[in-house]
Amino acid sequence: MLIIKILHLKTLKLLNFKHFFLPVLLFCLPLGCNGYKHSTIPNVYVSFSVSPNDVLFLDLNVPGGSMYFTGGVNGVVVYRIGEIEGFSAFDRACPYDWDDPDEPRVWVENGITLKCEKCGSIFNILDGTVIKGPSKYPLKQYYTNYDGYQLRVHS
Repeated sequence: MLIIKILHLKTLKLLNFKHFFLPVLLFCLPLGCNGYKHSTIPNVYVSFSVSPNDVLFLDLNVPGGSMYFTGGVNGVVVYRIGEIEGFSAFDRACPYDWDDPDEPRVWVENGITLKCEKCGSIFNILDGTVIKGPSKYPLKQYYTNYDGYQLRVHS
């Protein structure tokens, strides 16, 4: 009988822990986001093609050239890596604070990095990784396919 009472008391203490601390823990977890409204940029449909050989897109015809396009969450930046390496394409929304669709924030800086004008985060233009925060997440990258004539950028 004594063993049953001890087990019953332990069960009650365990239940009190679950009913009190678990809701408190679940409530406090989202508060530790360190300023992030969202951890990643949402997936959106992106699909467009350009011809880097066309006069309108000559900046994409030379390695190191870049251009901005509409689409994505806050626009798309396309960068020509090299003759063989091809292109990289990223959403212009900064992963740190991306939810203002009227303000593209990520710009090509000095031809080798992308910089968010709002928070100051700096990203590698080749793969979108963070060079300097406050962002902890890389830029949203889009696929590129180039056949020598047409460049296709897509999600």
